[in-house]
Amino acid sequence: MATLTPSTRPDGLESELRKSLGEGSVIDDPEVLAARADDWSGWPSGTPRLLVTPSDTGGVARCLSICNAHRVAVVVQGGRTGLAGGAAARTGEVMLALDKLAGVEDIDTIGGTMTVRAGTTLEAAQAAARGRGMELEIDLGARGSCQIGGVIATNAGGIRVIGTGMTRAHVLGLEVVLADGTVLDDMNTMIKNNSGFDLKQLFIGSEGTLGVVTRAVLRLSPERPGVVTALAALATTGDATTALATARSALGSSLSAFEAMWSDYVTFMSERGGYSRPFDAVPPLSVIIEARGRDESVERSKLEALLADGLEAGWLTDATIAASTDQARRIWAMRDEGPAEYGRLFQAIVPFDVSIPIRSMIGTADRIVGDIRAGWPEAVPLTYGHIGDANLHLVVGFTAPIPDDAKLAISTLVYEAVGAVGGAVSAEHGIGQLKKPWLPLSRTPAAIELMRCMKSTFDPANILNPGRVI
Repeated sequence: MATLTPSTRPDGLESELRKSLGEGSVIDDPEVLAARADDWSGWPSGTPRLLVTPSDTGGVARCLSICNAHRVAVVVQGGRTGLAGGAAARTGEVMLALDKLAGVEDIDTIGGTMTVRAGTTLEAAQAAARGRGMELEIDLGARGSCQIGGVIATNAGGIRVIGTGMTRAHVLGLEVVLADGTVLDDMNTMIKNNSGFDLKQLFIGSEGTLGVVTRAVLRLSPERPGVVTALAALATTGDATTALATARSALGSSLSAFEAMWSDYVTFMSERGGYSRPFDAVPPLSVIIEARGRDESVERSKLEALLADGLEAGWLTDATIAASTDQARRIWAMRDEGPAEYGRLFQAIVPFDVSIPIRSMIGTADRIVGDIRAGWPEAVPLTYGHIGDANLHLVVGFTAPIPDDAKLAISTLVYEAVGAVGGAVSAEHGIGQLKKPWLPLSRTPAAIELMRCMKSTFDPANILNPGRVI
């Protein structure tokens, strides 16, 4: 692949973009560029060249065609809520923002589909589906900020993957603009379509390195308004697998969330974060169990029976079921909203989003945390995650700045431990720039070489998100 070194502005680039897309869609104001240059990961950003904000697919195509002709790198930006540095701009890059490509174009309640533009926030898409008695079963904590295009590009997960799967399970069709400006129209609306290669899968999870998603057809389901939420205190961390297996058996397809919070997370968030302590004595593991169906009374009955069995069997020491939507929100608050407080509570963090085989998760997590505490006594490890889909989140917080070599050492410790048990260095936030050095711990050399071949085929000039993933 060609390597771009965009340290100077090529003659004619800006004027061509302005002529093609209009003055209002090409921005060179340094303050605006600086404000848009980073993402939630905290990865160091450079000095981008321009911000381009097309209002339609044709505008995206013209932008990429011009940048490709000038061999200028483009970083694709949605809501910039990623935690892997994928949307953080490098010096000289053109930032391509899809904010103006927003709106739900169609909802087909008979076929169970939604046609939506890539710049639409997840929350707006969810609300539109509910307005028609349907449900878009993708949900993330960043729902109010993240955009559909970015959710698809990263194959985002979230809190309900255990019941409904990752984003790719909800995508039927895509419209994608390739690096040279070619528009690929693959807006399939049918669940069954075996007409050749399933091209959309190449772009889901490719983090904008192969093409730019501009529109999508998403699967919808009939709304399930009967939601019941419980908070359970487990006797030991090792009881997590028993609790999960029992919940799956008792709740079946109604099990929509199984979120675990270790005692370090609950203690810190209640003492420093200002959240109410859910139990008088912090248990080794607190688990949020959510059941979702058509009839709330049916789901409540099943959840009550599950908790009663857990108390009798001894793997559960205490539990509470939300009696109202407000109580359910309070149960979720510590887990759903707590991570947004890290910037206020710490001077530095080293965050991890990994997958570990469920049978190995508890032991691996305990070993990692023990090694971190031994090596960095001043560190505050916070452990939580979507145990039901093998996704562990670990955030190592510091109340004072730490050098880059300490961050590197902690990252190496964690990722090597994950790789040793056959885990994945990224569960739901992608590779971006942050995790690229550790990708070989999760993918074989042959797989990585195939990724390189795909990148070279789709983007021979290497303009799309260069330096990300591979």
